[in-house]
Amino acid sequence: MAKKPIIAISGASGYIGKNLMNQLQDKAHIIALSRSIENKENTDNVTWRQADLFSLSDSENALKDVDYAVYLVHSMLPSAKLTQAKFEDMDFILADNFAQAAQKNQVKQIIYLSGILPDNEKELSRHLESRREVEMVLNSYTVPVTTVRAGLIVGPSGSSFPIVKKLVKRLPMMILPKWTRQKTQPVALPDVLHALDGSIGNKDVTDKSIDVAGPEVMTYRDIMLETADVMGKKRKMISVPFMSVKLSRLWVSVTTGTPKEMVYPLIESLIHPMVAEASRMHPDLSYGQTSFREAAQAALEEEAAKGNNQKKSLPAKPQKVADVRSIQRVPLPKEHSADWLGRYYLQWLESIGKPFLHAKENDHRSSIYLFNKKMLEFSYAKERSHEQRALYYITGGAFAKVNPEPGRGRIEFRKIPHKDECIIAIHEYQPSLPWILYTFTQANMHIWVMFLFKKHLERMIRKDSLPSLKFEQFYLNE
Repeated sequence: MAKKPIIAISGASGYIGKNLMNQLQDKAHIIALSRSIENKENTDNVTWRQADLFSLSDSENALKDVDYAVYLVHSMLPSAKLTQAKFEDMDFILADNFAQAAQKNQVKQIIYLSGILPDNEKELSRHLESRREVEMVLNSYTVPVTTVRAGLIVGPSGSSFPIVKKLVKRLPMMILPKWTRQKTQPVALPDVLHALDGSIGNKDVTDKSIDVAGPEVMTYRDIMLETADVMGKKRKMISVPFMSVKLSRLWVSVTTGTPKEMVYPLIESLIHPMVAEASRMHPDLSYGQTSFREAAQAALEEEAAKGNNQKKSLPAKPQKVADVRSIQRVPLPKEHSADWLGRYYLQWLESIGKPFLHAKENDHRSSIYLFNKKMLEFSYAKERSHEQRALYYITGGAFAKVNPEPGRGRIEFRKIPHKDECIIAIHEYQPSLPWILYTFTQANMHIWVMFLFKKHLERMIRKDSLPSLKFEQFYLNE
């Protein structure tokens, strides 16, 4: 018998991931990746691996001995107790780690589930622009990538269709703004799973992006009317000639009880047409056969069946560690590296903090002092750094609780491929200040410092006046 391929599925505990696992596990061995694998049981065909994809080392371990890797990760909901970051910057780090880890482990192919990207649009919404950037990042390394682009996926869980269902259920009358007349092409969950399954190991779609869509082009108004009819509800809908995206996203979040971190980016994207492009359709994978009505009916029936079999009480939410994730995007001067920026940041911080702040470097350790008190100490991780990524572990100082697992609390400077931009990210930092005091003082001060640093870099780039480094030791050239 031929050896089964080993397929890693990121986000395996999510809605798409669970269903894809069920579809693949009879013909492949699944490595199911999740941030938490508590109460997850391994089987003959499924092995669970705990992996925080914000960590490059975790990502590398997660993809060991993997043939194919399916990327289903989105970062709209924060995971740290305090997150100071835009979702698109978090998406970049997750995708960059995944692609680098796949390259190191010689994975044969990455399959990425994205959204349909409209043609001829000068400016995309934040959500769609992030989807495009993730696609670019995944393609920036040596592993071949297949991107499956889908619009509104119709299934019992997920993000988009449950929101539609809740709106129809809770609102007997709806005021529909202009964006509800925008066209989209919904697709049933089984048709998306078919496309993902059929893309794995398929050389015909290697290094290509394909659109996947159902048989009907509909407006969002049509979708709500059809959903109401399937649910057996009469709903009055009044169209108005206003776009009102900002008001709509708040209204949808409040009405459906869906977190604004998820709703806002989705609603902002609805101003764009989400219709599949014929030139990007694959004859065997792209053309879903399930009508919207059939898909909606199946989704509602499956949800009702699950609801009857589950306990009414909700499980307790896991206690979050009192940690911080802070990610900012700054311009990077041409011909300069992320490693340069990491060393320059310390120099700049000292210059704006005089006479109160000063910095010292000694034996690969950088420290920030307030007068003579060491506030933070960073240890340069030479073995994990290179020109386009400088990594420092947080190893001491009065402002930090040193993480019991070495290397978890860290700050990194990472260049974005094909762009003159750099990400400055702090991960799993545990402050020593009481949490309430920290959030009102040090946390806000950090955001303000990052803003000033960004403006400083923008001015330097405009004036083309880049200073020399105070610290002449170049770690990477030792």
